Amino acid sequence: MILEMVRANGAVSLRELARVVQTSEVTVRRDVRILEAEGLLDRRHGGAVLPGGFTREAGFPQRSLAASAEKAAIAEAAAGLVGEGEAVVVGAGTTTQELARRLARVAGLTVVTNSLLVAQALAHANRVEVVMTGGTLRGSNYALVGSGAEQSLQGLRVSRAFISGAGLTAERGLSTSNMLSASVDRALVHAAAEVVVLADQSKLGADTMFQTVPTEMISHLVTDQPAPDSEAAAQLEALADQGVRISVAPGEAARGGRARRDFPVP
Repeated sequence: MILEMVRANGAVSLRELARVVQTSEVTVRRDVRILEAEGLLDRRHGGAVLPGGFTREAGFPQRSLAASAEKAAIAEAAAGLVGEGEAVVVGAGTTTQELARRLARVAGLTVVTNSLLVAQALAHANRVEVVMTGGTLRGSNYALVGSGAEQSLQGLRVSRAFISGAGLTAERGLSTSNMLSASVDRALVHAAAEVVVLADQSKLGADTMFQTVPTEMISHLVTDQPAPDSEAAAQLEALADQGVRISVAPGEAARGGRARRDFPVP
């Protein structure tokens, strides 16, 4: 079961593995060590990845189902950062799609996006204006990429950029596994006065091929509560030490009652 999950998703956190196989993280960690010794997977930052270095991007169906409750909680917390009449950019991703559904209730909002799914979520919001970039459709995540997308963002200035990705570390910042997506994400970020990263804890500690946002450019991270003493918790501490504002969305993990350092939602 563990090996099948890693092959399907490219990278899976120990917490998610333990939840699916209905056992403890200690047991999962032991099993992962055995599979690593056999060369079938690699342990990395509180989870397991396919052997061979950087994690790869899972397909959209797998991403949309993974950590869905956490993504919804993160999106709800992030939506609280946006006020009436603002102009923001929203990148592609399953978490940003959840955010878009909640931004539909913000009056006078202007959303610039390269994501067809973000635009679709806002299509019937009467008081929200949606501005699409140009570009070439990347079907695996329903995003517009390429020079057309990047050129359409030149000269743009908005209050905030909401960006997701495949991995986030304190050392390297946000990253993704696709070069074209990374390039457009960088253009989105440069259009904003503040950069807000949306990443559930399975992304914390994961390192993928193309850097999109270096740590020093991340103003704010909205995430879910990691398990105490996990790699994800250590990454949050390191990001906070580098000046990133951390907001942890309330959820089942945050109500666990175990000792931990909490980062309040604004």
